[in-house]
Amino acid sequence: MLNLVRNLLAILCGVVAGAAINMAIISLSPLLIPPPAGVDVTNTESLSLGIDLFEPKHFIMPFLAHALGTLAGALVAYLIASNYKTQFAYLISVFFLCGGIAASLLIPGPLWFISVDLLLAYLPMAWLAIVLAKLIRPRPDF
Repeated sequence: MLNLVRNLLAILCGVVAGAAINMAIISLSPLLIPPPAGVDVTNTESLSLGIDLFEPKHFIMPFLAHALGTLAGALVAYLIASNYKTQFAYLISVFFLCGGIAASLLIPGPLWFISVDLLLAYLPMAWLAIVLAKLIRPRPDF
């Protein structure tokens, strides 16, 4: 029973941690790289209408938000889960990948960004989280 509770907690904490990192980076994004004049990045309709005004620099922060959010969520899930740690890390990354697919359908970005984002910001980040988690908490040799 304790394993089940820890594993459910791993999922919950992984999603919350990943979403928090994602939203923090997205919130800071306009301060670091201002959007084109006349585009409101908090409004999906304005974003969709003004996406042609975006330069490659405007896509750095969304990519980092997706990648680092997924990395954090997968890392937290791996560290909290009592067993099947790798599967839980990948489960979190698939959850965020589904969100990335939904976002790419809602906000029509350039094909190069959608491709890079969907291929590099989710599943590879779960793999990286697993590698980092094993460095943080190596398993004892038996």
